[in-house]
This record gives sequence, structure tokens and C-alpha cells, in this order.
Amino acid sequence: MNKRRNIIIGVIVFLALIVFVSSAFIVNETEQVIITRFGKPVGKSINTPGIHFKMPIIEKATFFEKRFLEWDGDANQVPTKDKRFIWVDTYARWKISDPLLFFQRVRNERGAQARLDDILDGETRNAVAKHNLVELVRSTNRKPMVWADTALADENLEDVFPTIKYGRERITREILKAAQERTKELGVELLDIRFKRINYVEEVQRKIYERMITERKRIAEKYRSEGQGEAYKILGQKERELKRIQSEAYKTAEEIRGRADAEATTIYASAYNRNADTRDFYRFLKTLETYKTTFGERDWLILTTDNDFYKLLQKNK
Repeated sequence: MNKRRNIIIGVIVFLALIVFVSSAFIVNETEQVIITRFGKPVGKSINTPGIHFKMPIIEKATFFEKRFLEWDGDANQVPTKDKRFIWVDTYARWKISDPLLFFQRVRNERGAQARLDDILDGETRNAVAKHNLVELVRSTNRKPMVWADTALADENLEDVFPTIKYGRERITREILKAAQERTKELGVELLDIRFKRINYVEEVQRKIYERMITERKRIAEKYRSEGQGEAYKILGQKERELKRIQSEAYKTAEEIRGRADAEATTIYASAYNRNADTRDFYRFLKTLETYKTTFGERDWLILTTDNDFYKLLQKNK
């Protein structure tokens, strides 16, 4: 009898434990839960962390994230208002604001991501199509600094950097506002959306790169011509300086040579006028020097017999 009672009590305790385990669930700080009965939600969502209970077997706890979630869209080719085809890549942050409505409309995060793709891509396409490319690229009307040696130095900056009315920041706010109205119906709160990347399509990129290469080559050619001009200028200065130095050196050498000749002439005159013997000796030496510098091995010289130049030759003979 006691044994049967213990078995019954054990079975009851076991069943009670199963019921307790199947009816109790724990909600973390990062989670929110709705209870469904046969697939249909009952009651309000549970947002407070801790242990909660539901009816076993017939009710099910469905958990949803309470934290911010990420949406990363695919890059799309979109035309701008000024007919420029660009690739636009966006990303956004969102959270589940109404778990019950979220469950009823999209069921889970995968369904929400699909609906966000439609909403955010559509609103982004609409916003891009309503604005020129410059509005999507720039955020302020800050005037850029342009160096004198760049390709923009001779161009009107107003034509290259026109004044914008909206800018990227305001356009993203417009997309966010328009998309938030539509995501509210899904139980989703859209927190932020941004442009990750904006780029030209491949054909336009190629033309832009070719233009950049052309501009760089033009600047490089400008530097080369300026350098060549400076080189010619330096070479001209060098030639003028060299000629000036040579002329001054020649002038100095001639002055020294003139002073030396004058001094030698003075010495010669002084020696010549000293006495008759000295004059005769000086005349003799100068005549010998003249013979040495005048006659060669094969030279012929025709003189009269009374010529002074012939006297020494006659006496020696």
C-alpha cells in the first residue's frame, strides 16, 4: 500500500515538474517575448526580465531581440536628377518597438529584413532621383582650398563646386523620415540610415580616370617646361659669369704683362744708357736673340753688305 502511494506521489511530482518546466521560461535583459496559443498571440508582450509562466503545451513563448539590429542593403544602380548613373550602397539601424505587431506583420527578423529591403531601397531610390549628384556627395558649402599648380587653379570654383541646397545629411534625414512612417506599421522603429558608399558606374569611372590622368599629365608638362626654363636661365647666367671672369682675368693678365714689359724696358734702357761697353754688349745680346728667333734651318735671308743685321755675321765669318 505504501509502495503504491510512493509511486503515485512520485508520478505526480514528476508530472508537476514537467508542467513547471514546460510552463516556466526566462526572459533576459536583451529579450522581449510574446505568448502564442495555437499560433495566435495572446496578451501583451513581456519586456521585463526574469522568470515568467505560460500554459504548457498549448502556449509557446516567442523571443525577439530588444537590442539594435543591423540592416545592410545591396548596392543599387540609381539615376540622379541630372541623369548621372551611380552606385548607392546604404546601411541602417533598427529595433523591434512593438513585438506583438512585429509578430503579426513579419513574424521574424528574416521577414523584417525582406520588408526593410523594399522600404529602404525604394525610399533611397526616390530621394536620389529627386536630387543632383552634387547634393548627394557634398554636405556643406565650404569652399575648398585650391593650390596654384592644380588643374582647378584657372577655373571658376562656382562651376566646379556649385552651392548646394540640401546636401547628403539632409537627404538621408528625408529618407529616414519617409521610411519611419512605413516601418511603424511593422512594429519596427527605424533609428538611422546612412550612405555607405556612392560611386560612379564603371563606364563613367573610366572617363573620370582618363580626365584625371590628362590633368596630371598637363601639370607634369607644366613643371617640366618651367624646369627647362629655369635650366636655360641658369646656363645663361653661367655662360655670362664665365665670360665675365675670363675677360677680367685677361684684363688682369694684360695689365700685369704691360707692367712687366714697361719694367723690362726701363731696365733695358737703364742698362743701355749706362756706358758704351754695356750698350755694345746689350746690342750684341739682342742681335743674337734676333738671330735665334728669326733664322731656321731652311731659311734664306738676303741682306746688303752694309746692313747692321749682317755685321755680326760678317765679323764672325
